Amino acid sequence: MSVVLPKYQIRALHTASTVTVYQAYQPAIGVPAARDGRFPEAWKRDRMTWIKPSFLWMMYRCGWGLKEGQQTVLAVEIRRDGFEWALRNACLSHYVRGFHADQASWERELRQAPTRVQWDPERDLRLQALPHRSLQLGLSGEAARRYGDEWIVSVRDVTPLAHRIHALVRAGNTDAATAELPEETPYPVGGGLLGRVVR
Repeated sequence: MSVVLPKYQIRALHTASTVTVYQAYQPAIGVPAARDGRFPEAWKRDRMTWIKPSFLWMMYRCGWGLKEGQQTVLAVEIRRDGFEWALRNACLSHYVRGFHADQASWERELRQAPTRVQWDPERDLRLQALPHRSLQLGLSGEAARRYGDEWIVSVRDVTPLAHRIHALVRAGNTDAATAELPEETPYPVGGGLLGRVVR
């Protein structure tokens, strides 16, 4: 019997103090980031950067680390207090009638918010869309600087893991592929943590 998940839920690999998010970069950025545990100077702190707690959504986005410019997949372990600050200061990336007072107020909120949330369909091992959603968290301005300079605990290159799971999926060995996936469990969102971004 399959479990029906809530439509909007953060699922992540997390500990009492950290949460792991995923990004994919060209090797010129990804390789030194994993080596040094921080992003290199080439990583622009003044640009919006999107982080994703879902490994499989990242695989969908980067094509298992095979897309041009996304060949290095990083697991970035960040502080939970930073992640939660980002959520509390977020705005939905698009206007929703009935959730926002009106389009003009949403546009004002979007301009002022350092972070934005997008809920996209979660993906299965074959990267097909699922009924429930996966969180994408966009960081700009103050949020991007805090992420790059304050929140990071560790950076790991998980490209070999992505390629290994992809090979198992292509071979039809989905049980073995599933066993290799990071253990993502529901992230606790008490205290109205998602109040501004769940419609």
